[in-house]
Amino acid sequence: MPGVDWNGSGRRGGIFLFIAAFVVVVDQISKLWVRSHLLPGESFPEVGFLRLTYVQNTGSAFGLFANQAFLLSLIAIVGLVVILLFYRYLSESNILGNLALGLVFGGAVGNLIDRLRLGYVTDFIDVRLWHDFHWPAFNVADSAITVGTIALACFIFLALKKENGHPSGARS
Repeated sequence: MPGVDWNGSGRRGGIFLFIAAFVVVVDQISKLWVRSHLLPGESFPEVGFLRLTYVQNTGSAFGLFANQAFLLSLIAIVGLVVILLFYRYLSESNILGNLALGLVFGGAVGNLIDRLRLGYVTDFIDVRLWHDFHWPAFNVADSAITVGTIALACFIFLALKKENGHPSGARS
């Protein structure tokens, strides 16, 4: 297919694949460390703004859809296919789009590995906002998905802005 480097041998495929692989490796290593050094529910340090707290999340973001591993895995696989289809149509020179998709793809793969292998996702980054109120624990994959989604939104916004500034077929 013209303009598509599925092998990752060119710059375009290299950026997408490198980012996705980097996210998966860092995510899996960090989760392995947490599972090896903390018991479920245990925090390190025990006090402070930022803690590592081992949480076995059987649901999705914020613990929604708990104990729905099959459904969540199916949704993740469909999402990965959609990302690959979107990636297929990106321009070779669009670094922001490839970076964004690599982050989201790598994060989705990292969490899918946990869900398929363990039946839950290992979360551990625990940010205490004030007193005992804290953001739900998350992980490297979740962070990559969030940053990638924001970058993807910026990419789409910039593409639409560019398209609206120069309508198709019109010359300035």
